[in-house]
Amino acid sequence: MHLKAIAALAAAAFFAIHGAHAQEAATADRCTSPWGAGDQIGAANRLTPEMARRAAGLVTTGKSYALSIETNDDTPAFGDRGIRIVVNQPDTIGDARLGPNGATYNDDFLAGHMGIGTQIDGLGHAGRDHVYYDCNKAADFAHSGGLSKLGIEHIPAIVTRGVLLDMTDYYGQDPVPGGTVFNRTEIEAQAKKQGVTIGEGDVVLFHTGWMKAHLADGAAFLAAEPGLGVDGGQYLVEQGVVAVGADNWGVEVSPGEPGTGAMPVHLLLLMQNGIYVMEYVKTDDLAADDVSEFMFVLGTPHITGLVQGIVTPVAIR
Repeated sequence: MHLKAIAALAAAAFFAIHGAHAQEAATADRCTSPWGAGDQIGAANRLTPEMARRAAGLVTTGKSYALSIETNDDTPAFGDRGIRIVVNQPDTIGDARLGPNGATYNDDFLAGHMGIGTQIDGLGHAGRDHVYYDCNKAADFAHSGGLSKLGIEHIPAIVTRGVLLDMTDYYGQDPVPGGTVFNRTEIEAQAKKQGVTIGEGDVVLFHTGWMKAHLADGAAFLAAEPGLGVDGGQYLVEQGVVAVGADNWGVEVSPGEPGTGAMPVHLLLLMQNGIYVMEYVKTDDLAADDVSEFMFVLGTPHITGLVQGIVTPVAIR
């Protein structure tokens, strides 16, 4: 074999081996948990009893807001997601009763995706090259019967300060047009306008008017959305937030920013920083009442191995 050809093959082999090592090292830099190996709860490690006490101090009127929508098989959903409910009457079909007092009951069976309607994305949801938060490889923990790590059953009760940023107020448009991206400049400006400062342990929600305007039209709702950009996501990472949510289907802007690839904000928040993502959050009532900060309360379904969960976050002011 010609010496140049041998050299070329040797070089190719060298770069194949060392390039793979370099790629693994780069992936590790992006996914290692700041709370140590084996971490299961990500940014929820920031939560403290003092944060819950401070959040309780924000309650002045006692008014509460359910930040979720009704969910059914007509709810616009990403990809092929859907949900079906079957109701029956076990042991009491037809004219049957359970006892001499005539007791009867209805039961239900739910079949569908957990990533539909108002939802929280767990840390096992978004990864790069099949590597997820804390550098867990999909082959090691993502099984057909559920996740053996990073399931949402590990998420503790989230009771902390919530911040709502009304981006319809910033842009002067309701809804904010699809494809509009907001980054740190826009976030800081709107926070300053509302008189709030984003801090460690906060849950930050964005109101864009997208859900209220388009939810009834699934095609329009899913075709695009205003949302968070990569720089905006990095800003929230720097503030030490626990979770980020919005009144749209994906939180981040769609179409995405040029050159950022697929779901870059999900990867930044979930995979790299353990920050939870909440979608389809019903923010219009908070925005209508000009609420900027509130007590945020969320409990997740403790069903072992879930990737995502249908939830009802609650705001109390």
